[in-house]
Amino acid sequence: MNYSPYYSIFGVMKTSIISQKKHKALIERMNQIGIKEEDLRESFIRSSGPGGQKVNKAASCVYLVHIPTGLFVKCQQSRSQALNRFLARRILFDRIERFRKGHITAERERIEKIRRQKRRRSKKTKEKILRLKRIQSEKKALRSKSSISMED
Repeated sequence: MNYSPYYSIFGVMKTSIISQKKHKALIERMNQIGIKEEDLRESFIRSSGPGGQKVNKAASCVYLVHIPTGLFVKCQQSRSQALNRFLARRILFDRIERFRKGHITAERERIEKIRRQKRRRSKKTKEKILRLKRIQSEKKALRSKSSISMED
């Protein structure tokens, strides 16, 4: 095993928070997907939100990037940097698998569709909609007048 910042020189994970069983499962999954530690770029930043002084002073938030695909994860679920590193890798491996299977593109399209629906309409589009509404209301008004005259 090559030296990595995630593992000590002896190949043992640098934390006691994550069990060896979970650690080995993560390594196996990494090998199954075909990801190397060199393909990952990891940086640490200060977290935000609840956690008080511990979160505000220590850089416990993990920002992990898979360089070949450009996928990234920002994990600040825990106050522990070691646990966040483990969780970030697990989340990133999920995303890489979905990306390779084509689920990410479908998800991006769905998000983009929602974004388009929420986007404000342009002035020209608003005017067109109002014009069509007026035309429709005039048609309805004509229908109601003709039905009254036929009854007489």
